[in-house]
Amino acid sequence: MGSTQLTGRVIFKGDPGYTEAIKNWNPYVDVYPLVFVFAQNSYDVSNAIKWARENKVPLRVRSGRHALDKNLSVVSGGIVIDVSDMNKVFLDEENAIATVQTGIPVGPLVKGLARDGFMAPFGDSPTVGIGGITMGGGFGVLSRSIGLISDNLLALKTVDAKGRIIHADQSRNEDLLWASRGGGGGNFGYNTQYTFKVHRAPKTATVFNIIWPWEQLETVFKAWQKWAPFVDERLGCYLEIYSKINGLCHAEGIFLGSKTELIRLLKPLLHAGTPTEADIKTLYYPDAIDFLDPDEPLPGRNDQSVKFSSAWGHDFWSDEPISIMRKFLEDATGTEANFFFINWGGAISRVPKDETAFFWRHPLFYTEWTASWKNKSQEDSSLASVERVRQLMQPYVAGSYVNVPDQNIENFGKEYYGANFARLREIKAKYDPENVFRFPQSIPPSR
Repeated sequence: MGSTQLTGRVIFKGDPGYTEAIKNWNPYVDVYPLVFVFAQNSYDVSNAIKWARENKVPLRVRSGRHALDKNLSVVSGGIVIDVSDMNKVFLDEENAIATVQTGIPVGPLVKGLARDGFMAPFGDSPTVGIGGITMGGGFGVLSRSIGLISDNLLALKTVDAKGRIIHADQSRNEDLLWASRGGGGGNFGYNTQYTFKVHRAPKTATVFNIIWPWEQLETVFKAWQKWAPFVDERLGCYLEIYSKINGLCHAEGIFLGSKTELIRLLKPLLHAGTPTEADIKTLYYPDAIDFLDPDEPLPGRNDQSVKFSSAWGHDFWSDEPISIMRKFLEDATGTEANFFFINWGGAISRVPKDETAFFWRHPLFYTEWTASWKNKSQEDSSLASVERVRQLMQPYVAGSYVNVPDQNIENFGKEYYGANFARLREIKAKYDPENVFRFPQSIPPSR
């Protein structure tokens, strides 16, 4: 036994609160750790890392419980350092800088900033933790206007593999800051605080939601891919196509401008197929964020297990990939399957590929596909269906998004980080030479 004591809100297996602590957003990833440490500050994180090393126990860090594949933010029989009790935000309005503890979910963070007159990029789920999403890039409907979440990261406070509390910014440990802007969570240190650049929000924004019958998916997708990557960069748009059983196509997004102008910009989409619904409205900026990201109870919990995979489209999809998508959505055997897209470009593509660890700057769009199931009997076929799509899609897409990880990807370094992988391995070797922070698809230190 070592001399370090665990501090913070400590919950061992069998303690009250354990059954709640093990529940993640995706039931597919749930396991039974030995102990949870709900850290209250950086010292609790430091003690937990030292304790894990002294007792030779595997360790993981968890922020919003949104890991999408197994053993990434939880580990059976190990210690899980959960930062969700650390959720304070300090806004410096004059300098448009927010200092944020790493346990706050994206929804409450972005909505709080919106009420104070500021905008920050956010993803498509309000219960995701800022801790993990920041490290992998983090994008959403505002990213074409103001960049990735990681592009707005100015500094961080982290605890290294020896339990030392260190800072990274433009003037110290700048290689660690570079790696933290897209290099994936949990690789280099366990972060406890971020400093972000935030942007003054407009008074109002215009949001939209358009729905089409499922059968029109080819027409809708073809119109969307020719339009969305090239439209005014103040416009961010998701396109979601659900399985045939649940049957619909749906586009949603935000435009930082007027309704009149948006209606004009949306013409190519509104004229595709026959939309059954088109809701377009100008709202006060905080209400626009609420429209896009309705509140969910915290911590988020999905009622079914989900398997994800992701990629980028650098070229228009021909009929072949579209038919692969259609067949997947027709054949879905579980409770739900879908394809999700978001348009790329604008501020995201103005950052050089090697300026931060986030490599995928020049696609036309991002895509991910999922299969969900409630019954264990549907698990194998659901997992297989997602993997089959990944294999079939390989000629038509490139890369994969580290925040939507898929452990079927063998050459993950190149897929997640492109040409930045080698430099990430060197930075890993500098900050975690003994590879204490290792998990499936973690960055291996360069030898």
